[in-house]
Amino acid sequence: MRVAIVGTGYVGLVSGACFAHFGHDVICVDRDESKIRRLEAGEIPIFEPGLDALVAENVAAERLAFTTDLKSATPDADAVFIAVGTPSRRGDGFADLTYVYAAAEEIAAAMKGYTVIVTKSTVPVGTGAEVEAIIRRVRPDAEFSVVSNPEFLREGAAIEDFKRPDRIVVGAEDERARDVMRELYRPLFINETPIVFTNRATSELIKYAANAFLATKITFINEMADLCENVGANVQEVARGIGLDGRIGSKFLHAGPGYGGSCFPKDTLALVRTAQAAGAPTKIVEAVVEINARRKRQMAERIIAACGGSAKGKTIAVLGLTFKPNTDDMRDSPALDIIPALQAAGATVRAFDPAGMEEAKKHLKDVVYCDGPYHAMDGADAVALLTEWDEFRALDLRRVKDLLKSPVFVDLRNVYRPTHMHEHGFNYHSIGRGSEGGDPRKSPR
Repeated sequence: MRVAIVGTGYVGLVSGACFAHFGHDVICVDRDESKIRRLEAGEIPIFEPGLDALVAENVAAERLAFTTDLKSATPDADAVFIAVGTPSRRGDGFADLTYVYAAAEEIAAAMKGYTVIVTKSTVPVGTGAEVEAIIRRVRPDAEFSVVSNPEFLREGAAIEDFKRPDRIVVGAEDERARDVMRELYRPLFINETPIVFTNRATSELIKYAANAFLATKITFINEMADLCENVGANVQEVARGIGLDGRIGSKFLHAGPGYGGSCFPKDTLALVRTAQAAGAPTKIVEAVVEINARRKRQMAERIIAACGGSAKGKTIAVLGLTFKPNTDDMRDSPALDIIPALQAAGATVRAFDPAGMEEAKKHLKDVVYCDGPYHAMDGADAVALLTEWDEFRALDLRRVKDLLKSPVFVDLRNVYRPTHMHEHGFNYHSIGRGSEGGDPRKSPR
């Protein structure tokens, strides 16, 4: 089939490369001329393992191309995907649909023959209906369907998620559109991937509900971690004990500094605002948003407490800046709250991240960016592990101790075993492991 994808951000580029890998003819469209030139030159603007090779393979096979001209890409397409950004709108937290609606108008003006317009961007309930109204207003003569097809890609594992998804959700109002979507995803039938067909409103809500539920699991285990510290329990064992229950599951039960990234923060907030506007407020999700924002700020307090209660004049090494490993995404990363708070307390921050340094420089000023983890720790008064990159999981602890002025190690991801760290002479602090991970009375919450 012939596919056009509007937007070459994370979702659009991964989806385009994977659809091309399935054998479809795909053209990705973006207004950013410099981005398109980079893509045509084989340069991938985002960090996602395996994406560079997948793009190169399908460009070479002439199944994947890039353009800035939506008018030339749309007329021949059987399906046009809208995969543009929907950031939180300033001031009220609603999803900003400016780019979605602009894309709909451009598609309407350019399409010929029956076309399925697919909303891949994360959008509130009712967006599909508005997209249909826009297209109908611009092109009352057009033959088309508007479909919701939310993405469920994890950064760092997006290609695997697209090729072997847990499920595909399609919100369509007519059988002709469903047939097009079946054909697009036909290669996944071999893997017996479940396809959930529903109406547009339900499909749009499924995406928000899924992300809000996962964010709630993270926030729940973080609160359990605080309780564990106060009663001498171990949150990792609590998580294992409840995660083995098939009704609960073990995923997203890892205590840490709070969730971040491109999806959970904006989607939970958008769901809260949508529910409030609909007269059905989601009190649980409201609490999750509030607790998560507070938790990020509290992580800086934990680091300062580990330094003896004051960070003034001290140097703190920070390992990891992105919101999770295997991505360069800094959006709503805990580091964006923690590092400025440390600086405001008088600390100098030396930082290293394997992939996020250039992106971090756009957001975090007056940070000493280092060439590696040991460079960051050289002469520091303490080290704080914020992101659990693989290369931070087996640090040479003797070398770390020799480099640090004092053996203070704050592990916000519970990468290391407390007993092992204590044996190596570290003043070690972790999350939710009671007296094993440090003195909880010195870790304000």
